[in-house]
Amino acid sequence: MSTPEAQAPPRADGAPADEPAAADEPRPSDGAADPDESEERDQPQNAWSARRDLVDHSPRTMNVGARARFSGGLLGGDQHGGISGGHFTGDVILGGKTEVYQLAVPGTAAPATGEVPEATLEELERGFAADEQLMSRLLRRLRDDRVLVLSGGRFTGRRTAALMLLRRLGALPVRTLAGDTAVDSLADRLGGEQGAQVMHSTHGAQDTHGGQGTQGRGRARGHVLCDLAPRRDQPLRWTHLLAARARLAEQDAYLVVTLDPGAALDDVTAEEWHPPGAADVLAVQLRARTDEETAGKLLGLPQVAEFLGRSHQPREVAEFARLLARHAAGEVAEDAVGQFSLVSLENQVQEWFEAQESELHLRDKAFLVALAAFDGGPYALTAELSDLLYRFLQETENRARVPEVPVFGTHVGKRLQLARAEMYWEPEHTEWGPVDQQKAAFRDERASLVLLREVWTGHPSARPALIAWLRRLADDGRPLVRTRAASTVAVLARTDLPSAMALVIEPWGASKRYRQRLVAVNALALSHMVGTPNIPRILDTWCDGDDPRLRWVAVRAYALIGAERPEQALAALRGAVRGHHEETLTADGELERELAEAVELLLLSAASDQVLAELRAHLDDDRAVRVMTLEGFVRACRHTEGDERYGHPLVLGWFARAAADGGPAAQGVPFLWRAALADPRTTQQALQVLREWVLIADRSTAVEWALAALLPTLATTTTEHQRLSHLLRTMPGEDGTPPPRVAAQLLTVLSDF
Repeated sequence: MSTPEAQAPPRADGAPADEPAAADEPRPSDGAADPDESEERDQPQNAWSARRDLVDHSPRTMNVGARARFSGGLLGGDQHGGISGGHFTGDVILGGKTEVYQLAVPGTAAPATGEVPEATLEELERGFAADEQLMSRLLRRLRDDRVLVLSGGRFTGRRTAALMLLRRLGALPVRTLAGDTAVDSLADRLGGEQGAQVMHSTHGAQDTHGGQGTQGRGRARGHVLCDLAPRRDQPLRWTHLLAARARLAEQDAYLVVTLDPGAALDDVTAEEWHPPGAADVLAVQLRARTDEETAGKLLGLPQVAEFLGRSHQPREVAEFARLLARHAAGEVAEDAVGQFSLVSLENQVQEWFEAQESELHLRDKAFLVALAAFDGGPYALTAELSDLLYRFLQETENRARVPEVPVFGTHVGKRLQLARAEMYWEPEHTEWGPVDQQKAAFRDERASLVLLREVWTGHPSARPALIAWLRRLADDGRPLVRTRAASTVAVLARTDLPSAMALVIEPWGASKRYRQRLVAVNALALSHMVGTPNIPRILDTWCDGDDPRLRWVAVRAYALIGAERPEQALAALRGAVRGHHEETLTADGELERELAEAVELLLLSAASDQVLAELRAHLDDDRAVRVMTLEGFVRACRHTEGDERYGHPLVLGWFARAAADGGPAAQGVPFLWRAALADPRTTQQALQVLREWVLIADRSTAVEWALAALLPTLATTTTEHQRLSHLLRTMPGEDGTPPPRVAAQLLTVLSDF
């Protein structure tokens, strides 16, 4: 699988994969790990700890660990060591793009400037839904002040609300002002748009919703200024509104200004716009397009329930209502209704990355990509690493420009609103235990998958920056960061396996750094989990190949995905240990240790019974296989529930359950125990594990009973009996204390020879 090109993927600075970062690449001050320092701290991590990090830090879309992808195992949940089949959130999302629907509602879009047609206002009012108490309060303030500043997120219906307020007040016709209007010229623009005051004496302006008309003076005029974005050094001030109010009073007119939350204001109190729920909007929209009976039937469709369960904007709800009305008329198939939620999400992602710099800044786009990689992770970490990606993107755009990142000035709420994300507190797993963190996540969990696919396949010019960023993440000292680098690459591989392999995974796999190789392991395992084809074939090739680093990666990956195909995985491990028994990456036998750790995880996986049967059947094939099997078995016996020091040993619990219900482990576990105790290579390790089990039994009655059931099955010969009896008679307590009480009791269960 490895090719010369794959061994040295392009970096943002063009340097080979294993060389230190170039001088112009962002340094440690960027907030990420310094590659040179990370190499000094680069140390191998045992397979069990690495698996735990993968379980703890994988994204929610991959359902790893307790979320059911590392399924089964000796205790169920996340206590085991393999990845097996199941549901992946992105099975459909990462396929080909679906048909794109236009989200703008024909006939209802207001012009950028100029008069809004009466037909447009009527169309909007028929499908308008809002909190009437809120609308009444806003209407009173607009009537009293003539100027209303309305603050709300984009695409939340704030523009429609502004138009409806003016219509209900009778301020017709309505004219729209240009969004780039300068705040200090606001009053002048009102006069400029108005021209000479036009009086409509033939029409009264009686407010049909309770407002006072302007009969006798002609119909009042309405003005709406949407998406005003005042600069920080030129905020919208109260004096600007006073001048506008005076001009409006002269013309008997009204003005509604809409802007984003957090916009620059000075002595101006904006009213907050809170959009109605999607279900309310949809119901009103459907009743405006169909009869009551048809609307009720459409609202009861399961596709509608699924759509409403997502976080959709009012504009998307309105378009969905139009689609449902067409479906009711027989113009649209049921599949299109079911796909619309995903289609609208794809449209949103495309809108983000096709936006010009003036519409959406490059730094905001970098944050969106980082949030896709760290969805559900700590917000501060996501923001930190998004700025690192922003630097790489700036280098890609212009190598001559020195990358710059503003230190302050970021509005967290506005950033999350743009991303359609939310903030919440939740414990985060760390090596010191759970720690509460303020996290950020997309409201729609599918967004991260759709976004990464769009960036990787739809914007290939961003690949050099993205690859350089991922490489830096793989060198980071934080397990969460490295795990998310792997999960991100897994999504890219599911979308475009050849490119992901050549540009990212193979260079990581061939790296001299343990961290990069471990990220390659996790990327391959997660790629297999999300349905990427041919991952087992890649592992088979690497395991049989001549590159010791790629072989190391393959062995580690087998430990994670082997539970899905235990016979093939163990056959590959046996082939590796036979072919390379004398060859190791380092003098201390690294490959042999990795093979044993792979057996260890497979024994504790969802396929534990099948693995045990395979190990028994091939134990005596040759010496190398025997050593690998027994060392892996003894390592598995060391693990306890929750990795607690005095937790119930997992293998012992497995044996106890099998002994009660007649499972294969009732004979298989004692068989391997006797072999491990008798083999000179593993005797001392096995005896030490038994000592630990006895100490745990001294604190747990359940462990004592399980051990009492196991020990007689291990003493089937005089030699075995003497070995166990000597252990129980001579073992000390902890820290040199007298022998544990339970040791004498366990000694009585051994048969006499």
